[in-house]
Amino acid sequence: MSSIALLKPYFKKNLSPIWAGVITLVLLDILTLIIPRITKKAIDGLTALEIDLMGLFSYAGAIIGLALIITGLRYVSRRSLFGVSRILEEGLRNELFDHIQTLSASYFDQAKTGDLMAHATNDIQNIRMAAGMGMVALTDAVFLGFSAIGFMAYINMELTAMVFVPMPLVILGSRIFGKKMHRRYQQVQASFSDLTKTVRERFAGIRVIKSFNRENDEIEVISSISRRYIDKNMELVRITGSFFPMMLFFSNLSLAVILYFGGRQTILTVITPGDFVAFISYLGLLTWPMMALGWVTNLIQRGKASLDRIDAILITIPDIRDPHKPSALINKGSGIRFENVSFTYQGRETPALDNISFTLSPGRTLGIVGPQGSGKTTLLSLIPRIYDVKSGRILLDGTDIRDIRIEDLRSRISYMPQEPILFAGTIGDNMDFGTGETNSRKRIEAARAASLYNTVRSFPMGFDTVVGERGVILSGGQKQRVAMARTLLHNTAVMILDDPISQVDRETGDRIIRSLRSMRTGKTLMIVSHRISAVEFADDIMVLDNGRIAAMGSHEALLRGNPYYRRTYSLQKMERDLNAQ
Repeated sequence: MSSIALLKPYFKKNLSPIWAGVITLVLLDILTLIIPRITKKAIDGLTALEIDLMGLFSYAGAIIGLALIITGLRYVSRRSLFGVSRILEEGLRNELFDHIQTLSASYFDQAKTGDLMAHATNDIQNIRMAAGMGMVALTDAVFLGFSAIGFMAYINMELTAMVFVPMPLVILGSRIFGKKMHRRYQQVQASFSDLTKTVRERFAGIRVIKSFNRENDEIEVISSISRRYIDKNMELVRITGSFFPMMLFFSNLSLAVILYFGGRQTILTVITPGDFVAFISYLGLLTWPMMALGWVTNLIQRGKASLDRIDAILITIPDIRDPHKPSALINKGSGIRFENVSFTYQGRETPALDNISFTLSPGRTLGIVGPQGSGKTTLLSLIPRIYDVKSGRILLDGTDIRDIRIEDLRSRISYMPQEPILFAGTIGDNMDFGTGETNSRKRIEAARAASLYNTVRSFPMGFDTVVGERGVILSGGQKQRVAMARTLLHNTAVMILDDPISQVDRETGDRIIRSLRSMRTGKTLMIVSHRISAVEFADDIMVLDNGRIAAMGSHEALLRGNPYYRRTYSLQKMERDLNAQ
């Protein structure tokens, strides 16, 4: 029942509308129960020839009046209870997104994007339906059901007892089918996650699909997963499709029994014709609770399965958390020190970094080179605690970064990841991301430093140009320069750039590097690059190989002492010379 606890805070905060909804439901049910009593009086009056047209008109008018009041109360009850369910929906979705943002990168290495999207959409909707419509139907059914039974017992106890003949079968069927529905709903939700993930990937990669002429193959992939989703739903339908007719059968069985025995008692004048009609009317009102039992069971099982999935995420504890007693981060100059740092990705045996130690003094620049898979990106991602070290420690101004509040640590660092991620919006919005403000002068300065300004000016809308989802209207190099401008606009004491010119041409890359050289005064700068020309100006250059430091020194020293660095530099210089001819 732990997942149910997720809903308690929302119910506590909205007790007033919940009580308003429940009370109006009870009132309208009471009025609904009065209508068969009016019908009884009218029929008994007609049978005894004791009623005239005005009497019939008064009874009809009373029923119409009650119906109008019931309509108004029904609106109030649904407005109150459905409103609470919408508040619950918003709160749970915000709570889910807020918690997901606290989870560590290692969680997202394992989690499926389709699952997370299904949680934020389909699962939340199922919980809303269970809490909203389920609450209305359950309250309605319970009060109306017990009250109808009370009125039926008042008319005739013997007939009322006959109504309950099928009840043990109803209860047994509900328990058996309820467990099966819960399992099937979980399978349906998992299948929906796979479908969402696959469709999202195909939409995001539509250009690749078209360029490789794979439309028909991808249709087959989507069709296969869609068919699997339909199959899981059909398995669920086989359960619900048996459950609801079973409930209806038992309701009609009760009606058949009452029609025979109640009609017999009416003939024998044990009850009046009005009582007989009223009894059948109350049985009709009882039929709705019996049917609602199946429907509410359906809603609740679906909602419970979704709530369990949401709860599984919310109880996940992030690997990277703030310390219990954070250390104050004194602004000394932001020197960085690695002490015997090792790191291994989850599920792998070979360490990505092994016993890394070095010191980067404040205001100095460190270049990092090495073959693919040597650990360059991993090393950079440890500094803002995207991942946490497995052994050893990283110091910022002499303080272990694990002793610093995450927000304080990352506010000191501008980090440009290897993949330039842009959000749907304008170029300006993407540049301002992380700064929380818009400053035209600073935008222009950052754009110029990133060799982006002339590109922005070429667009009719300038900085207000909408880049589309993931920056789809921009080239790879343009997206990388927007990401670079965003990093420069952040303007912190520590700047970490992961292969910042990998997607731009040589001349543009050279301009960006010249800008960095002119801006690095007073900043602690770390640059990873496969181009030696991007790091040769650095105070020190580190060569990584298989997660270890193979060499470290100035550009000239590495040319003399490290074969990999010398060979790479020679090949790249030869390429530059050939392109210059």
